[in-house]
Formats: sequence, structure tokens, C-alpha cells
Amino acid sequence: MFKENIFAVVFDLDNTLVSSSLNFREIKAAINCPEKEDILNFINSLSTEQKRQAQQVVNDYEMADAIAAKKMPGTDDLLQLLNRLNIPCAIVTRNNKAAASLKTSNNGIDVPLLITREHFPAKPAPDALVYLANYWQIKPENILFVGDYLYDIQMAINANTQSCLLSYGQTLEYAHLATCTVDDLVQLSQLIKQVSKATAN
Repeated sequence: MFKENIFAVVFDLDNTLVSSSLNFREIKAAINCPEKEDILNFINSLSTEQKRQAQQVVNDYEMADAIAAKKMPGTDDLLQLLNRLNIPCAIVTRNNKAAASLKTSNNGIDVPLLITREHFPAKPAPDALVYLANYWQIKPENILFVGDYLYDIQMAINANTQSCLLSYGQTLEYAHLATCTVDDLVQLSQLIKQVSKATAN
């Protein structure tokens, strides 16, 4: 259950609103990134020309993934529910802008605010969520960040927002860090409906 009322919802993109089959081990090998190092941090540590080449490799992988991406079950119903409840939404992703835009447009996902790694430091840095809280004039604790990975939960913690972890039936070792955990977007919709009814009564 949520700790505070939810007045805005922010989504991760890959394997949250759309499917993704990015093979990060393969990408790291392609740019000689150590297996345990974050890809974007590694790229930022490179010299200018090495950085450009590595970014192009990653961008190519992301664009191929964008072409294949499909809408996750429950996406439409959840976005329609939030619209009926007048709850604003945004997407924050570590994807590049072109790939993220292709994923949303190809799948008919109409979320007006799409924030990518070109706009703010990438997750788990809190900058994008801090910006959205100021933009909406909503307290961070009344914002819910929804994602499927540790970085999503860490970002929410760093920004002092609530978090919802999508587990897809898996037991995740970092699930305890999230405000709440659900199997999928369908279950999240059910939870939001329950909370909205309780609040209205």
C-alpha cells in the first residue's frame, strides 16, 4: 500500500510500459565495458572519440530494441485510469531520446512528458524526479515512480518519492526497498482503484 496519497505517477519505460530485450552483457562486451560497471558511467569516463564511438554502439542497440518493443499488458488501462483520476504522468528512461520516442509512438503511448538521458543525469540520480516535482508543484512524497529494476527504486529513494516495483512474479532481492511491489501493471491498476475508492469514501 502507498505511504501517502498519489497525485502524480512517473514510469520507467523498458519492461514497464513496453517490452525490451536489450542484452546488457552483449552491449558491455561490444564497448569493452567491465561486466560489473554501469554502461553509462563507463561511457562518460572515456575520451571524447571513444565516448562518441561507444555511444553510437549503444544507440544502435537501443534503436533495434525500439523497433521490436511491444506494449506491456495493462498499459492502456492504467494510463486511462490515471487520466480519469486527473493524475498527471511522465516517463523517465535511461534510453536515448530517439529510441524512447520510437517506443512510445509505435505503441500509441500518449504520455506528454518523456525524459531521457539527454535531459538529466540517468537513474538512479534523482534529478529528473526532482524536476517533475517542481514542474507539477507536487511534493515528492505524493509522486509514485513505477519501474522493474533496482535503479528505479534507488532513484525514487534518492528523490524522496514513493516507488512501485513490478516483479512479474519473481522474487527480487531489492523488493523490500520499494514502497510497494506488484506483479504487473494490471495489479497496479487494481491497487490504485482500491486506494481511490477508499479516499473518496
